[in-house]
Amino acid sequence: VELMESGGGLVQPGGSKTLSCTGSGFIFANEPMRWFRQAPGKEREFVAGTNWDGTETEYAASLKGRFTISRDNAKKTVDLQMNNLEPEDTAVYYCTIGYTNYWGQGIQVTVSS
Repeated sequence: VELMESGGGLVQPGGSKTLSCTGSGFIFANEPMRWFRQAPGKEREFVAGTNWDGTETEYAASLKGRFTISRDNAKKTVDLQMNNLEPEDTAVYYCTIGYTNYWGQGIQVTVSS
């Protein structure tokens, strides 16, 4: 099982960025997927999740509708569209398979001017 995040980097406050996670080694279309993040000095926290076909999604209340999770089962990817980014969104972002212990290595997103 492998999860590979991409799309991180530096973005200015108020900007947007899309993270992508590509899965391999398992039947991607069968699994719910989730994004978490961990800011410096803080615990890892839930960001967003989607069911197996993308028809059901959930988000951390603190995001206030700024993030959108989506998936493409044909490409075996799950994306996290992040809008109106704030410095507080600076963190390492991880994708994970549902409620399993399979995690990607994480990717840094830094929101700074």
